[in-house]
Amino acid sequence: MRILPTLRQLKYLVAVAEHRHFGRAAEECLVTQSTLSAGLRELEDLLGVTLVSRGRRQATLTMIGEEVVERARTLLRAADELVDAAQAGGKPLTGLLRLGVIPTVAPYLLPRALPALRRAYPELRLYLREEQTARLVELLARRRLDGAVIALPYATGGLEAMVMGEDALLVACPEQHPFACRPGITGSELKGERLLLLEDGHCLRNHALTACGLQPGQANEDMQATSLSTLLQMVAGGLGLTLVPRLAVDVETRREPGLAVVPFSDDPPRRQIALVWRPDSVRTTDLRLLGDALGRHLPGADVRFPA
Repeated sequence: MRILPTLRQLKYLVAVAEHRHFGRAAEECLVTQSTLSAGLRELEDLLGVTLVSRGRRQATLTMIGEEVVERARTLLRAADELVDAAQAGGKPLTGLLRLGVIPTVAPYLLPRALPALRRAYPELRLYLREEQTARLVELLARRRLDGAVIALPYATGGLEAMVMGEDALLVACPEQHPFACRPGITGSELKGERLLLLEDGHCLRNHALTACGLQPGQANEDMQATSLSTLLQMVAGGLGLTLVPRLAVDVETRREPGLAVVPFSDDPPRRQIALVWRPDSVRTTDLRLLGDALGRHLPGADVRFPA
């Protein structure tokens, strides 16, 4: 009879791959270093290959080790999903669900939505991770997350997408700026202004450039912020203008009294707030329920748009 690797052995291998250190990997797995080393040796003997090169200071995966680790991650995540599905026992949104959220949504949507979500689904345990979109898509592909809240348009490959609502972009300027007393401005009026942006990697940066009809390099590239809050502090300080999502306006205008927000008078640019997940996920029904629950707390929550 063919002997197969155990989930424990695969867990040891993945831990070593992530830490590149036997001691730290053993701590994560709650075993002694000798137990972890013995488990890896058993796995290598079983497969007939060397998976880990043991150095004095760190552990390095061999080429075949890297390939086995990726397959091990898939098997371990599938085992987790099997347990989650069994424990749920047909009850919606119970057990652990790993959710990623982009930084220009997380601090504005989650405080609104989570209290109601906890009341409606008290047996749900949410693991939350805030990352930029590219990283969230990567973590979904590696089965480290069940779903992610991102902003579209964005190339998501073969992921399933549920658009929860639309979030208009508005112009943020210092309250002394001539735009501050206007009922609205056109996109073309921004081309002569100093436009501040988030740093590369934030999808809101690309959305802002598109909304203003600009290409990278045409905006103020020497002034970039790592967060929307920092960006709006710069605007309130008179350093330039930026675009702010409607979702963030209430929070950020309370923080920055010197900030004015003005809508577009022509067709306002918008981003779509979407929940995405792997098409083979066993949590698809739960994720759709979660999307409905989160979407109720977006601007214009009475509106739904097809993905």
